[in-house]
Amino acid sequence: MEVSIIGAGGHGEVVLGILRAAGQHTVVGFLDSDPAKHGTAVDGVEVLGPPDAAEGLFIVAVGDNAARKELTGRLTARGLEAVTAVHPSAYVAPSAAVEPGTVVCAGAVVCDHARLGAGAIINTSAVVEHHVAIGPFVHVAPGVVLTGRLTVREGAMIGAGATLLPCITVGAWSTVGAGAVVLKDVPEGVTVAGLPARVIRTADAR
Repeated sequence: MEVSIIGAGGHGEVVLGILRAAGQHTVVGFLDSDPAKHGTAVDGVEVLGPPDAAEGLFIVAVGDNAARKELTGRLTARGLEAVTAVHPSAYVAPSAAVEPGTVVCAGAVVCDHARLGAGAIINTSAVVEHHVAIGPFVHVAPGVVLTGRLTVREGAMIGAGATLLPCITVGAWSTVGAGAVVLKDVPEGVTVAGLPARVIRTADAR
């Protein structure tokens, strides 16, 4: 089936590679908000125009969580349908639930009864253990380990190599710094970092 990739940056290249490796969709073009990219090509695929020119199936390949949510909302409001992109080297348990627009990169593991919300990114070699609930438009960076039965709410960013212990909750639109070890709940809209992770920026400071 034919699909357009929204976003002609680095993450767009990754998603193109995933779709090609999976072999379930034919990428007909990139669409990007930067006019300077229009008419150029990314790995042999032309950048055809702006995101609002999309028709039919699409996937938003933009790393910024808020931008990915906004673009997805605009296109689905027009009745267009988002697809998922799962690299063939990733493992997704049969009992896991994966909502539209999600990207699961090479080497990632999504275990039993995990739930991946719409537009989430599970990046290279990340581990999402059993009964983990990932909200929409979350980004789980490379090498993250999400241990069992925890919750990551909408728009949160989990930095590369972070480890989160079981049964905790990361609040919506929070950031967990790279390499952090998170032992307790993270409030909404804050940034935590360190070992153990502590709040280094509050929502009011943003």
